[in-house]
Amino acid sequence: METLSTEVLVVGGGTGGTAAALQAARRGAQTILVSEGPWLGGMLTAAGVSAPDGNELCAFQTGIWGAFLRALEQRQPGGLDHGWVSFFTYEPRVGAAIFADWVNALPNLSWISGQRPRGVSRQGDRITGVEFNDFTVQAQITLDGTELGDLLTLGAVPHRWGWEDKTQWQEPSAPDSLTDPTDPLYEVVQRYPVQAPTWVVVMADYGEGQAASTIPNPVADAEDWASAFEGAWEGYGGESFLNYGRLPGNRFMINWPQQGNDYGVNLEALVGDASAQQNWSRAAIAHSQAFAHYIQKHLGNRYGLATDTFPQLDQGGGAFALQPYYRESRRLVGTTTITEQDLLPVKDGNVAPLPINSQGEMSGIAIGNYPNDHHYPGFDFPLAPKSLRWGGRWTGTPFTLPYEALVPEQIDGLLACDKNISVSHIANGVTRLQPTILGVGQAAGMAAALCVERGCQPRNLPVSDLQTALLSDPTAPVAIIPCFDLLPDSGTQQQQYCQQPESYPQDGYCKATLPQPELDCPKFQGWLEPDSTGDLWQFTPDGSTQQASTVVTLHPLACQQLRTVTTAQSVTLWGWPNRAGNWLRTMQIKPMTQ
Repeated sequence: METLSTEVLVVGGGTGGTAAALQAARRGAQTILVSEGPWLGGMLTAAGVSAPDGNELCAFQTGIWGAFLRALEQRQPGGLDHGWVSFFTYEPRVGAAIFADWVNALPNLSWISGQRPRGVSRQGDRITGVEFNDFTVQAQITLDGTELGDLLTLGAVPHRWGWEDKTQWQEPSAPDSLTDPTDPLYEVVQRYPVQAPTWVVVMADYGEGQAASTIPNPVADAEDWASAFEGAWEGYGGESFLNYGRLPGNRFMINWPQQGNDYGVNLEALVGDASAQQNWSRAAIAHSQAFAHYIQKHLGNRYGLATDTFPQLDQGGGAFALQPYYRESRRLVGTTTITEQDLLPVKDGNVAPLPINSQGEMSGIAIGNYPNDHHYPGFDFPLAPKSLRWGGRWTGTPFTLPYEALVPEQIDGLLACDKNISVSHIANGVTRLQPTILGVGQAAGMAAALCVERGCQPRNLPVSDLQTALLSDPTAPVAIIPCFDLLPDSGTQQQQYCQQPESYPQDGYCKATLPQPELDCPKFQGWLEPDSTGDLWQFTPDGSTQQASTVVTLHPLACQQLRTVTTAQSVTLWGWPNRAGNWLRTMQIKPMTQ
């Protein structure tokens, strides 16, 4: 068997692995990226979730995540304002092409696809390489970017899988007991060891009066599948349900949690042998096909499978994603573990506490801001609230992830760079989202390259050096501390908060001077009116007979302008309309008198 040697090895071409390989190579490290599938990007592309959640505010659109959005805006015909689950929806193949182009542009980055890890090489407590089907790679630093933390098992690296009770970390949303039948969460804990994945299917609207190809129902018991999906779009209506994940070109990402295609059956098979995983995958695909059949039967034959969305594979492809949308992985036992309390807002504040390590340093390396979101079909799981109103809509409490959660507690030569970081089961519902994982991957890739430069292990890398490198990266600089009113080019103030975390404001506002945004968007004139709460605004264009639209914004200056509108007034708005969400994503607001 051939043996390859490299400085940095990234195993897994998912969201975090792709970002890690890009960053390590951009820093100058000789890097090999090995992926199982033909597309890079994981959740954002191959898993079909081309509707990213979290980090949507302009201040959080930094690093590789921000660069990815800018590339999508340039490449996606028709723009990104289509669905209502996300501000950015796009064709999965467009996202995959962006990542492939970035990887192929780097001469010191070799991408090998079609390979799964089969074994991990160790020298004592140090990982030295990984064995694949056809070759072995020896590396100074290895990064586990697999979807399910495969290297943690193969390398006998201490890790977790599933739930922890409240005695572990006193998390407010954790069950009191995992084994007591009287615990309110006992049934969900027993049925679902981890969050349910989804096998995304993409459907298309073939037009009024047109009939798409009939979608066969692969489930033997017709009564079972009908009852499983009954009420799927209750409270929404069929059109709004489809528009949830509307993509360009009259297509729909079907990733629906309410009586939909989340698949939580036999989840232990996800960490079983290859045969168990294949059987689970076949069943998950059949479940999504049955849901698509149900949609076609109840909403009309104009809706069919979009069979040219993905390349065809033995399992998946065509209208079905190339892999499941995994929401949870094996999770590293790191030098620190992120828990629910680390992600909840500080008292009387809008942001979560900054992470401070055992040396008293602020050790944050990536940000996120999603509400806590867990998926267990058939169960409504209550969680401690962590959301706030901003820009005319709800957004999640911003938080910062510590570097120590990427570093194994006991093992050298290894970093985690996807959903497999050291995080509790409860906290995983916040940290698992695509933009946050891009940030985790970027930080892991930079850390690996710095370890190569310095000849040190990840646990010995000064976190301040990593933070400086991320903030000053020449290609995709990263914001590592969330501030609502700091735009992506604010490295100096970010560095100040790293060095003086006590100066970080608990309301998340840094009182920055904001530049006027570029207005490369449509212009509207009309009537803007706040509601009684002062948190929502409705806009009616002049001369329009259409329903008023909700005004929302992702830009801090427009958010400030919105808050000054306390009574109805005539205004000029610049922004992008979204018919699915019935909102106007606004970049600037001016009273008509100006």
